[in-house]
Amino acid sequence: MGLQTDNAGNFYYAKSGRHALDSVVPQHGTLLKVSADGSTTEILATGFRAANGVNLNDDGSFFVTDQEGFWTPKNRINRVKPGGFYGNMFGYTSVTDESDSAMEQPMVWITNVKDRSPAELVWIPPNTWGPLGGSLLNLSYGTGRIFIVPHEEIHGQWQGAVCELPMPALATGIMRGRFGSDGALYTCGMFAWAGNATSPGGFHRIRATGRPARLPIALQASQGRLRVTFSDPVTDTQSSIKVWTLKRTKNYGSQHYDEHALTIREVKLSDDHRTVTLDIPDLAPTQCYELIIGDRNLHGTLHQLAQP
Repeated sequence: MGLQTDNAGNFYYAKSGRHALDSVVPQHGTLLKVSADGSTTEILATGFRAANGVNLNDDGSFFVTDQEGFWTPKNRINRVKPGGFYGNMFGYTSVTDESDSAMEQPMVWITNVKDRSPAELVWIPPNTWGPLGGSLLNLSYGTGRIFIVPHEEIHGQWQGAVCELPMPALATGIMRGRFGSDGALYTCGMFAWAGNATSPGGFHRIRATGRPARLPIALQASQGRLRVTFSDPVTDTQSSIKVWTLKRTKNYGSQHYDEHALTIREVKLSDDHRTVTLDIPDLAPTQCYELIIGDRNLHGTLHQLAQP
């Protein structure tokens, strides 16, 4: 799902795997490239379960979302590199090692309460939507919401978080989106099963109001410190953070393990009131965290911590 094209006219899409069964064709659970004339198909990456959205970036990399299930303990936002394996042992792959270290890690693990089914990712064009321009969005089939996805790269590993846009959920699951020349985001979607937004379908136009969104647009994680930059000045910096882990198995999904809060020793607000720096002595890499700053709630993943 998620057909895209490049400047040479080649096509890209992800084909889901079978439901809890081994693949029967080489394309099951893969990201595929089809030549412009349709004569050849190339497997670019493997290990997907139920991919619902492909984003082709300007640098030739991809974002591909995937859904919780067998070998996929929670929903995933993956920044995909060619040749990578993304976890589903039931898909077409030469990987036989079932350990987590044998797969590429997702940029974000998304737990069910946040988004039960992520879809396509879309870049906000530069100079569009004010200070949100250039940010990444994730559309949700599961909730009918739209999330901003601040992220960073440390030592070659991408990590990030998701946070809802301050707008009502749409009536149907949001699957695909494109920005128009008028600066509006146009989305379409549907409902079939396993979603909160149950209207049969819909086509929506979403425009920026010009009012402050106060959304997180950048994250920086380092030893004992987490820094979050917002699109607009914030006044409420009351903060909390909790973390948990997951277990990836052949069974469906995963519960939260070792869920616990971390102590925030100090909170600092920058002079422009846009960057909040949290002093967290016990901050460590974690599959999942929930960070609350004021009225903004982020769910994210930390793979690496930079030196302070």
